[in-house]
Formats: sequence, C-alpha cells, structure tokens
Amino acid sequence: MAKDKVKEAEAAPEGEGAAEGEDGAAPAKKKLPLKMLIIAGAAAVLVLGGGGAGAFMFLKPKPAAEAGEHGAKPEKKPKKPKADHGGGGGKAEAGAPTVKEGPDGVVFYTLPDILVNMQAADGRPTYLKLKLTFELPDEEAVEVLNPNMPRLQDMFQTFLRELRPEDLQGSQGSYQLRMEILRRVNLVVAPTKVNAVLIEEMLIS
Repeated sequence: MAKDKVKEAEAAPEGEGAAEGEDGAAPAKKKLPLKMLIIAGAAAVLVLGGGGAGAFMFLKPKPAAEAGEHGAKPEKKPKKPKADHGGGGGKAEAGAPTVKEGPDGVVFYTLPDILVNMQAADGRPTYLKLKLTFELPDEEAVEVLNPNMPRLQDMFQTFLRELRPEDLQGSQGSYQLRMEILRRVNLVVAPTKVNAVLIEEMLIS
C-alpha cells in the first residue's frame, strides 16, 4: 500500500504538470492566431494604402498645361481694334494723321505736329512747331497721302530748316509759307492735288 501511495505521489506531479502543460498550451494556441490576424491586417492596410495612392495618382485631374498638350484648345486673346484712318472723323493713333469729313464733300487731313530747328540771325538755335491740315478733294486722296508720308516728312525737314524766323513774320510770311508747302506737297503726291494748306498752329521759340 505504501508503495502504491508513493507511486501515486510521484505520478501526481507529472499529471498535474501535464494538466498545466495542457492548460499552458491552450493559451499558446490562442495567441498564435491573434498574431497572424494582426500581421494579415497590417499587410491588408499596406496593400489598400498603396492601391489608393496609385489610384489617386492615375485618377487626379491633369493641369491645364498638360490638357493643352493633349488636344485642348488654348483661349484666344482678344484682337486689338484697328485705328480708323478713313474719313469717318475718328481719331487715329498717336503720331499718325487724323482724317475728318468737311463740308461739301472735302476731307481734312491733319498731320502730326512738325518740329524743326531754325537758325536765327544771331546764330542761336530757334525751334519752329507747326500743326498743318490739308484740305483734300475726296477720300481717295487720303489713300495717296498715307503711303507718301515719309516723303512729306523729308520735304518738311529740308524746306523748313532753311527758313529764318523773320521769313515767317506777319500775315505775308504765313501766306508765303502756306503757298510753298502746298506747291511742294502737290509735287510729291502728283497727279493727286491738295486743295489748300491750313496752318492750325505755328510757334517759334
């Protein structure tokens, strides 16, 4: 009997250890699937995150510059209005002649201001500023004057530089100046003729 009790006592710890081992193995078996779930979840998050970033890169709207390269038409800039050089009385661009309709079908052709330097009797430099308007028979004469403007400018510079301030004094001086300019202009634009030369402003300084 004593021997049997000793054997039972020796076997008891082993049984208990086995039971504990079984109990201890049970939690170990439960922890293993939990770790696997965490790893699988992390992998799924990485895959989904990478896929979402890729989808964002491919599906995001393209910039306007890239859209223009792939067939989108760029916006057209508005065209600038052209200056009116006809006989409608509109103002022309700065530095260009102004054309206005006058009575009885005539056309007034106002030149840009003319500025030349003259030599006074005492040798000091003197400046002459002229504002001239041509009286033309019709609008067809405008089409002749416009392309001849460089020749007219050259004529004014060479002719007016030779004048002296005393040549322009009084009404006689103004009349002679108009007649000389009219003669020279008609030589440049022949066979077209200018009816008259009007002096709107004459300033000597």
